[in-house]
Amino acid sequence: MKALITWGGWDGHQPEQVAHVFRDMLIAEGASVTLTDSLAPFDDPDLLQTLDLIVPVWTMSDLSREAATHVSEAVARGTGLAGCHGGMCDAFRGNPLWQFITGANWVAHPGGDGVKHRVTMTGDDPLTSGIPDFDIETEQYYLHTDPANHVLATTRTDVVTWYHSPNGAVDMPAAWTRKWGLGRVYYNALGHKADVIASGPPHEMLRRGLIWAAKGKAAAAGQSIAHLQNSGNHG
Repeated sequence: MKALITWGGWDGHQPEQVAHVFRDMLIAEGASVTLTDSLAPFDDPDLLQTLDLIVPVWTMSDLSREAATHVSEAVARGTGLAGCHGGMCDAFRGNPLWQFITGANWVAHPGGDGVKHRVTMTGDDPLTSGIPDFDIETEQYYLHTDPANHVLATTRTDVVTWYHSPNGAVDMPAAWTRKWGLGRVYYNALGHKADVIASGPPHEMLRRGLIWAAKGKAAAAGQSIAHLQNSGNHG
């Protein structure tokens, strides 16, 4: 298994520390891991298509249309994409293609950090099987999500009263999988700080998600995306 972890962006999300948590997860699974604090690998489409897994750990950063397209094409051909919190779904706010690939865009965390809320598993998916529902104190993400996502876990949005409250509480997706072409995409909304995902259920959820996404490359071997390709929509 060949993985790329690239980290940077807003320091408040401890990108380097979170990247090291991911690195340790993957090395424990026997992966060959490249760790970098640069987005330069996204400018190399040939490199990206050799990878089994891409793990972005960037928040509130910028990504060119060309770089996003390179990631899109690699994932569409089987390279996995997996990550957490703002490092993946608040990585590149100005890039709609990135939001389409990942399946969501962060919009708020009412109450800020330290909000006690419950994460509830939605079923007996192998990625959550045996992991109990759990309470956690951290940011509770409010996301605009793709209805095509396969939701693995949710959190109820009635914990904090704010301007969204008159709409009523909803079960906000907190973890999901999705497909992008032949590739697998995994996301988990937890991970505001490294200690949130360093142990316990959040760590195990992410470990399973990263490995699942990475195995998509082998599962896609011999398949073609020709029937899925068209001009796309570039706005």
